[in-house]
Amino acid sequence: MYRKIAADLRDKIKSGELPPGSLLPTQQELSRKYEVARMTTRQAIAELINEGLVVAQQGRGVTVRDRQQMVYRPQDGWEAPTSPTIDRFTAAFTRHGRNPSMEIDVSVVQADDFVAERLGVEPRSQVVARRRVISLDGTPFHINDTYYPYELVRDTEIMSPADIPGGSNYVLAERGYRERYAIDEFFIRMPTPEEIGRLRLNPGTPVAMHVVTGFTAREEPVRCDIFILPGDRHVIMYERVHPIDDEGRPVSTPRGGQS
Repeated sequence: MYRKIAADLRDKIKSGELPPGSLLPTQQELSRKYEVARMTTRQAIAELINEGLVVAQQGRGVTVRDRQQMVYRPQDGWEAPTSPTIDRFTAAFTRHGRNPSMEIDVSVVQADDFVAERLGVEPRSQVVARRRVISLDGTPFHINDTYYPYELVRDTEIMSPADIPGGSNYVLAERGYRERYAIDEFFIRMPTPEEIGRLRLNPGTPVAMHVVTGFTAREEPVRCDIFILPGDRHVIMYERVHPIDDEGRPVSTPRGGQS
């Protein structure tokens, strides 16, 4: 019976009858309506919480979550690689009346196995981490942490906890490490405790981890970007173009293959 109760509430949420921020009926009200024990209604609400549709708030009850989602276009950073991150971000959302902001922290850390493999360095060797939390209207929307080989960026603007005029790729190019291509990886998983804290995630919220490893034309890795995108706040949108010229002939990708 609890599945029917959950289905009825789910339908009302999706139809807008129960809009974001509205209170769900109490367990007592649901018990009377469906003539079931409160344990059954508790199971129904728990199912909706696990799906990320509602959230239980101490002293207030259970409310419908606001699922205002941001369109995340991975190609934006590639199409405008010389623009400062905050400038691109600000321009994209102030047009829609949103208030964007970004916190930046820079530190020298030991590379874990995941980052070390992508940067081609030994595990626990020193790398520079630029850790950012991107927010909209005061709500954290995603994490963007970038790791660089230490020797590559030491004594550069990348070491400063401020946005970089021209972007980090410009700094790398000035040092002879112009990024030529990148490899994208996506992992869908549940968040770590640290990510839950940084993003203020509610229970039952999965995340997409988008990993971008940038390379020079000499196939030297120069950065490892890790984006953590909460599933209830993002729509990932890709645009793809067939690699052919005006005559319909295949055009090679930077690594000599075809996409």
